[in-house]
Amino acid sequence: GNISIITLPVSSTNSPTKILPKTLGPINVNVGPQMIISTSQRLTNSGSVLIGSPYNPAPAMVTQTHITEASGWVPGKRSKKGDKNGKGLRHFSMKVCEKVQRKGTTSYNEVADELVSEFTNSNSHLAADSQAYDQKNIRRRVYDALNVLMAMNIISKEKKEIRWIGLPTNSAQECQNLEIEKQRRIERIKQKRAQLQELLLQQIAFKNLVQRNQQNEQRNQGPPALNSTIQLPFLIVNTSKRTVIDCSVSSDKFEYLFNFDNTFEIHDDSEVLKRMGMSFGLEEGKCSAEDLRTAKSLVPKALEGYITGKA
Repeated sequence: GNISIITLPVSSTNSPTKILPKTLGPINVNVGPQMIISTSQRLTNSGSVLIGSPYNPAPAMVTQTHITEASGWVPGKRSKKGDKNGKGLRHFSMKVCEKVQRKGTTSYNEVADELVSEFTNSNSHLAADSQAYDQKNIRRRVYDALNVLMAMNIISKEKKEIRWIGLPTNSAQECQNLEIEKQRRIERIKQKRAQLQELLLQQIAFKNLVQRNQQNEQRNQGPPALNSTIQLPFLIVNTSKRTVIDCSVSSDKFEYLFNFDNTFEIHDDSEVLKRMGMSFGLEEGKCSAEDLRTAKSLVPKALEGYITGKA
């Protein structure tokens, strides 16, 4: 068969040079299995024949089939500069997004420390100076990733606290979520308004009771007898006369246990005052114009509109 031969000058450097063999001879001539003339050394996993030379050129020769194995270069593919092991900004943005979403509320130091710990443990075989460089690079990437997520309104940052907002959605889904949130807030407003009206009725009843007691003391020229009054707050338990009640009291007299063998009702002081008419019938919407003016005078002026609406 034909032989591919290449001649090389003696190099003064000791670094190995990788050169493709050049075929000599007529163009378009079929060349058989390639052979290399070089120093008498053995190429690993090589199927080529080595022929010794009286010279000792420094370069080591490899065939074209060994170029890929020796250099790690693949035609048609580019290596990413500044993206070590593929761990770039996109990679760390995904990691940071996952951690903030899982925690809900976190901080930059917490996220950075966890990612540094994860990647440092996975690259524990690296030298100390390489690990220090990787840690600084990871922290810088985490900082950049947080800024990207904040710009996309995926997270929010207030001082050192980072909160998860949510991934961006399309307009239809966002509109639906806003409608659900709107209905939820409307229900909360209804509940708060009902609670406020109940508190206003209690205040009217208490103040009306105070005025009635003051009038009775002036009429009787003195406070009532001790056994004729009930202190606030209180509870009233109502049941049948034939009901058997078993009462147990704790040693410190802070807990009372009642057992009833029949149905019973419990009324608090607010309910009793309403039944006594101390709230002017506002809870039932039965309030005269004169009682409405009196009720308005017992609440702050800014809340008089709620009394009118209740009436």
